[in-house]
Amino acid sequence: MSFLYPNVFFMMLIPLILLILLILTNKDNMEKYFSKDILEKLAVGKKGLDKNTRNGLFFAVLVLFIAALARPVMDKKDIEVKQKLIPLVIALDLSRSMQAEDIYPNRISLAKKKLKDIISLFPNATIGILLFAEDSFILSPVTEDFVSLNYIVDNIDTSSQLSNGSNISAVLQGTKHMLNDYRVKNLIILSDGGNAGSYGEELQYAKDNNISIYSIGLATQKGAPIPAKEGYLTDKSGKIVNVKLNESIKNLSIESGGGYIGFSLNDSDVKAIVHRINAQSKKEELKSRQVKIYKELFYYPLGLALLILLIALSSFPSFKRKTASSGLIILLGLFFYPLKGYSFEFEFENIEKAKNYYENKEYEKAADEYRKIPGSAHSLYNLGNTLYKQGKYEEAVKTYSKIVTENKELEYKKLHNLGNSFVKTDALEKAKEFYEKALKIKNDKETKENLDLVNKELEKEKQKENKDKNKDNKDNNQNDQKNKEEDKKKEQNKSGDKKQGDPKEKEKKSKEDREKAQKDQDQDHSKEGEKGKEDKKEEHSTAKAPEGAEKQEPISDMEEKKWMKLLEDQKSPLFIQKVESKKGKNDDEQPW
Repeated sequence: MSFLYPNVFFMMLIPLILLILLILTNKDNMEKYFSKDILEKLAVGKKGLDKNTRNGLFFAVLVLFIAALARPVMDKKDIEVKQKLIPLVIALDLSRSMQAEDIYPNRISLAKKKLKDIISLFPNATIGILLFAEDSFILSPVTEDFVSLNYIVDNIDTSSQLSNGSNISAVLQGTKHMLNDYRVKNLIILSDGGNAGSYGEELQYAKDNNISIYSIGLATQKGAPIPAKEGYLTDKSGKIVNVKLNESIKNLSIESGGGYIGFSLNDSDVKAIVHRINAQSKKEELKSRQVKIYKELFYYPLGLALLILLIALSSFPSFKRKTASSGLIILLGLFFYPLKGYSFEFEFENIEKAKNYYENKEYEKAADEYRKIPGSAHSLYNLGNTLYKQGKYEEAVKTYSKIVTENKELEYKKLHNLGNSFVKTDALEKAKEFYEKALKIKNDKETKENLDLVNKELEKEKQKENKDKNKDNKDNNQNDQKNKEEDKKKEQNKSGDKKQGDPKEKEKKSKEDREKAQKDQDQDHSKEGEKGKEDKKEEHSTAKAPEGAEKQEPISDMEEKKWMKLLEDQKSPLFIQKVESKKGKNDDEQPW
């Protein structure tokens, strides 16, 4: 038997000596005035242990506690452990074409997410990171420290490109340099395919150096232009460049003995690549290390100390003895039978009940159970869904609005469901706002379709409003015209009554009235024409109202850029090492 921490004995030596002195010098008040023989005669009945015995037991308890702290062990051995991992380099394309926005928000953002997914889903790998464009740069050497890798990836500045073009040859040379000490060489390329029409020389280089290439195509077949400072990037002839997926990298990956897969918005593509590498790649034996194994014995002195402590405490007077014994029993219970998280159990039971009620469409009971759970983001989300199913859309909106989370998937679902809830309450403008916010987090097909339907309904409402407004104006004009004609008839009747006996005067007056009526009618037609023009102008301005509403977005974007700039300023600088490439980019390739 040996002790892992023998220094504990030396550290506790002083407290032990002090305790011994205290026990030897301490006397009861009665012992100061009476001798030992007299005290024995005066004692009516002796209950429990005497003081010296009890102090001796306390001393033994302290010694056993110290022994437990020193960690006694037995069968201590040193064994050699060999770790087997898969060497892997991940190459991230930072060329101009990766700024294209055919993938929301752009290709490089999705590539960065895929890079983090690979790190999290590949625990049995040792990973290095390579950045490339026309040249390749080592961002991180091959390492098993994934915490540092994630920090480095979070601090990559993807807003600026290293250089123009995508030189796959430089990537292969950088991979060979990083994995030079390993027999197994795997490379994952996150790119839109580069610019070359074929990769014959690169394939031969990969075969000569036993590099297995795996790639994820981060572009669409339709392609997209490349954003520039003013509009989009153009070629020498002035045409806007449209960059599509270059499938040549697919042939390069497959023929090298690796694999290729197109991108997905979830992590299914990364899982497929990781599964493929695990299935066909050999593991590399890294340096072995010595590991100590032993059998722990600390619980024996600790258990004995607690038992002796119980005996010592039981010798106190009745009240103190009961109190101390109860306390010690609780202490022993805590030690030997650790308390379970009852609150967690109750919470788990509520979750299970709520889930069962929800699946059985008993939404009121499910809501009651979810309300019993503390207000975490997930419980609020589930409660909001339950209220939505009950048709309590306003309550659902209030519940969803309480959710505060850093989980992007949960935040997306919250915003999407808020949009659905506002649709149910006929607040279409609000629904449109939350659907747009949800799409900024995740480019989801269902959310897009919902947003399109909301936009169509809003357009129909505006057209109906304009139509009703034009109809009201037309009815008002007709009523005005009718009222004027009636007034004229009344005037004519009055004048006729006054001048019945003068036919010439009557004919003259009738002629004047006709001329006046014709003049008024011409003026009314003129006003109606002008009013029609105004209505068209109003209709035109109303049709542009959604554009005006969208013009508010640059304000939030500016605020977002401002805060993102402040966050970028706080990031630590990253140092990268350039890998000298023997082969550069071809002159006939476009520098995207």
